[in-house]
Amino acid sequence: MKKVLTIAGSDSTGGAGLQADLKTFQEYGVFGFSSLTSVVTMDPTAGWSHEVTEMPVDLLEKQLISVFAGGPVAALKTGMMGNEANIALASEYIGKYPETKVVIDPVIACKGTAQILQPKSVAAIKEYLLPQALVTTPNLVEAGILSELGDLTSIDDMKKAAVAIHQQGAKNVVVKGGHRLGTEKAVDLLYDGQDFILLENELYQTDRNHGAGCTFAAAITAGLAKGLSMAAAVRLAKQFVAQGIRQGVVVNPYVGHVWHGAYNSAEHRMTPELD
Repeated sequence: MKKVLTIAGSDSTGGAGLQADLKTFQEYGVFGFSSLTSVVTMDPTAGWSHEVTEMPVDLLEKQLISVFAGGPVAALKTGMMGNEANIALASEYIGKYPETKVVIDPVIACKGTAQILQPKSVAAIKEYLLPQALVTTPNLVEAGILSELGDLTSIDDMKKAAVAIHQQGAKNVVVKGGHRLGTEKAVDLLYDGQDFILLENELYQTDRNHGAGCTFAAAITAGLAKGLSMAAAVRLAKQFVAQGIRQGVVVNPYVGHVWHGAYNSAEHRMTPELD
């Protein structure tokens, strides 16, 4: 069984973050490790406002030491990192294991909140993590920030952003369109430095999509760990998330989550035959 790692924040409601990653790893049949960078909490008495509590960097290092006590993992992903010190430390450990396939989910904003990471953290993602990424998976907002192109409103904008992010060191870039793109289909774009691949499937009009981005990146991570090509891993991840959104669940009056077990419960199989 392949070993995979998520370095990410915690979502106590179980839909996104580290919890979503571990659920996705389980569904893919890989063994998940985790290192916690921050805890995201939500206040139901204040309109479901988000608060991020960062883990100190020395505690993150203790977790990473524990994870790597058994040697390298096949693949890892990063999510919400909390602060620039955690980003730099994660980059240091990634550098120790060049054989590990690295997925960088550049979490800059929580869904449903305008909270943006501080400029130093954005700069640290660009300086430390993007150059180590086998693939990075920004959404439209994150891609606009990382590429410094601002609001992205079309597929052409997504292509320009993907090129700019690739030039910062990421070997592959997946820009996620989502609802913000305003298209009739759910459109994502994969760029490998030479070619663009448009990925489309049905766009589900639902609010039960919390955790979709984290789950998508985790699914790519697990697929790469199991030996899928980049294109196949991204395609399968998109199908996995689409099923999760289609069968999403209402958790409380404020949020609905993707259902991480949906793809397998629909009797699909995790196969590499997607190239």
